[in-house]
Amino acid sequence: MWVAGQSGVLKLPSGRLVRGRGLRDGLPGGALPSYGVYLLGEEPPAVEWESRWVRWPDFRLPADDREAREALVEVLARAASERVEVACEGGRGRTGTALACLAVLDGIEPRDAVAYVRANYHPKAVETPWQKRYVRSFAKS
Repeated sequence: MWVAGQSGVLKLPSGRLVRGRGLRDGLPGGALPSYGVYLLGEEPPAVEWESRWVRWPDFRLPADDREAREALVEVLARAASERVEVACEGGRGRTGTALACLAVLDGIEPRDAVAYVRANYHPKAVETPWQKRYVRSFAKS
């Protein structure tokens, strides 16, 4: 499992830990993930661990809402017993949005999820107005 308080590690209300990061920053020290979801406009490079790509262009929303939801539901389930990470190029907009959606899946009210992620992951997470709206409407989709 990840360690709460470690760089990029978000502790969800259930106690599950998910690491968010920016791919351009490289791998942080410590244990490798056992599973990763990569939110990029183009297919990511191969990694040593099991992974999934969700097409999600920079500063935008996922190309396929259903696929994004399925990936995030899987992240939440796997985070109960595995080291799971979610990442995009910079680690703030798309990653922050995905982490806020995970918080919604884990019981945070949609209207509070962005503030939760900003307080517990990165103060500039979820960068655009449409990403904020996506989080608020995530519970309804």
